[in-house]
Amino acid sequence: MAPDVRPEPTPGYSEALVHLYGLRRFGMRPGLGPIEALLHELGDPQRRFRSVHVTGSKGKGSTSAMAESILRASGRRTGLFTSPHLASYRERIRISGAPVPPDAVVDGLGRVREAVESLRRSGKLDREPTFFETTTALAFDRFAAEKVDVAVVEVGIGGRLDSTNVLDAPVAVLTTVELEHTDLLGTTVAEIAREKAGILRPGQHALFGPLPPGARAEADRKAYAAGIPVWHLGEELTVGGRTLDAHGQRFDLTTPTRAFPRLALPLFGSFQPFNAALAVAAADRFVAAGGGRLPITAVRSGLKRVVWRGRMERLEGDPDLFLDVAHTPESARAVAESLAEISPFNVPEESALLFGCLAEKRVEEILEALAPVAQCLVIVPVASSRSAEPSEVRRIAAGRFSRIVEAPSAIDGLMLARAATGPGGLTLVVGSDYLVGEILRAREGLGSDEPDLSDPGLADGAARSSAPGGRA
Repeated sequence: MAPDVRPEPTPGYSEALVHLYGLRRFGMRPGLGPIEALLHELGDPQRRFRSVHVTGSKGKGSTSAMAESILRASGRRTGLFTSPHLASYRERIRISGAPVPPDAVVDGLGRVREAVESLRRSGKLDREPTFFETTTALAFDRFAAEKVDVAVVEVGIGGRLDSTNVLDAPVAVLTTVELEHTDLLGTTVAEIAREKAGILRPGQHALFGPLPPGARAEADRKAYAAGIPVWHLGEELTVGGRTLDAHGQRFDLTTPTRAFPRLALPLFGSFQPFNAALAVAAADRFVAAGGGRLPITAVRSGLKRVVWRGRMERLEGDPDLFLDVAHTPESARAVAESLAEISPFNVPEESALLFGCLAEKRVEEILEALAPVAQCLVIVPVASSRSAEPSEVRRIAAGRFSRIVEAPSAIDGLMLARAATGPGGLTLVVGSDYLVGEILRAREGLGSDEPDLSDPGLADGAARSSAPGGRA
């Protein structure tokens, strides 16, 4: 069961988020100077907890969630910082698995705003912090106040100049590198790897997922220059013996120091055991850095109870309804492959896709990857000013699906998709964080006091830069 994020109405919460989301107009800004100044004014909270720092083109959220769950199961008080959120802003900041309370958002944002005003008056800050800088400061201040033993922190975008890159983390994880945010991070996988490997620093232990050759060479070079030992997935870390059942999957993991046989994972997706392997190794290396040994019982318990919404998430059966935030051709292919093994007898003619995405996405390649899943495509706009036009998506989809329908909203689209799904098929909601979040908010009665999910870093008129300060 997912953690409850439904609060009682809290005075000032909606107003606090309106202010916070108003910072979208400042876009993304390069450099760590503002976040360093802001955190210093708050008493340098990032120095009062230890951390695991996670970056990558995909899988970093799942890996972060699993690492936090394992460390929490080991008896530690944990923090988790991830982005973006799906149903509630409070999902971004978690203490021991629970979303930060609304009153903590109100109080914490008040502290951050006071710090900003003090810095502006003294001339130590020459601009308003961005949405992500403010959220990062709010999270780190909360982790310190809650006296967490460890915070697992997901990078926003890139790494080198991301607002989270102020941590002295004993463990760093690089999950994958793909061509993404090329206007911000670089046009080759090597350039992108260079930005992501910017979180590496002397004294760490690093864990790398499967990387393309150019990215692998760059990441290894950065690690070598910093004198960091690295475990690579597929080499020092090996995953095998994977099996599936109705409740998830099992796999074996071997590291240079330990064996973890028959680990059970409730998350679906052929890619999740690899994310889990990095998470287990990260938790193991974090505990070892403090002179301890991670109990295998904590690994088993932590993986068993992990929750990560919107990633091959099965909401209900008969017929099955799956949600996934995949929004790249690579992730769409992974979803199609995973559905083929989870539901091998699924009938595409009786299945339906509910699809919506942002305009800048590679729609043709995404739909090409998803076409084998279903013959019915329901297209909807997503809750962003950057939403792709359904009519344009329909034009691109022509010839790939036997039936294509447009709907005015995600909720209307879901009703149509469910009606079009036969007993031998499934419904897949896919294409955007915004789409999945809107479905979750509607189904779970959330969102009346939450602003829309439009990307605060890339809103209309927002500044773009080759060196981002974070993502929404």
